[in-house]
Amino acid sequence: MAGHRPDFELRLARNEADIRAAQRLRYEVFVAELGGDGVLVDHEARLECDAFDAHYDHLLLIDKARPGAPAVGVYRLMRDDMVQQVGRYYSESEYDLSVLKASGRRLLELGRSCVHRDYRGGAALMHLWRGLLAYVERHRIDVMFGVASFHGTDPAPLAQPLSLLHHGHLAPPELRVRALPDHFQRMDLVPAAGIDRVEAMRAVPALIKAYIRLGGFVGEGAFIDAPFNTTDVCVVVDIARVPAKSRAMYARGDLA
Repeated sequence: MAGHRPDFELRLARNEADIRAAQRLRYEVFVAELGGDGVLVDHEARLECDAFDAHYDHLLLIDKARPGAPAVGVYRLMRDDMVQQVGRYYSESEYDLSVLKASGRRLLELGRSCVHRDYRGGAALMHLWRGLLAYVERHRIDVMFGVASFHGTDPAPLAQPLSLLHHGHLAPPELRVRALPDHFQRMDLVPAAGIDRVEAMRAVPALIKAYIRLGGFVGEGAFIDAPFNTTDVCVVVDIARVPAKSRAMYARGDLA
């Protein structure tokens, strides 16, 4: 917003009202803006909900300078020691995570990440990522993973960016999750030599770009999520491989 100076607070959800704040922002982004839907979405209350919410940590970025102090950025976080509460990771509805679950490493699933349209391209995502890395340090996480989305379900317009991710950033075998067969979409739609790398990278969503800059990888195959109106990729970040420069960039993170 022109002339608005945000006063950010970054913290984990403390109560049901905080979770509702996260769900309210998710509705505005994923449902109202991007056309998604789901069996537990509450259109009357404008809340994007699902059965996993009660079992996850919710990272909220709040603008205290905005009326009502709404959440303007959110992340949903599930550590491996929390999974038995719900029985599985959300990502397992889209990807086979066997290689990660058998690795013996400390895992953190990331999901439902979004930023209010008025705060994109500014400092909001940086604040969220500082909080995320602070959470990683606090819980000694080894590997972060989660689905991230392209808008739309037609792979044809996404052929260049999907192929760029496949040819340039495919996870090594020990981290290579794979999209489930029923919704599997090949990502190697264009030969490596036929990719316009500049244009393809421009078409990659900002969140996926940020993971790639951290040294992240993508799993094998995309997942077509028709109800949510997205084409999903699974991003995997091995914390040990995050460049020192990137670690330093987010090192000032603080998390209440």
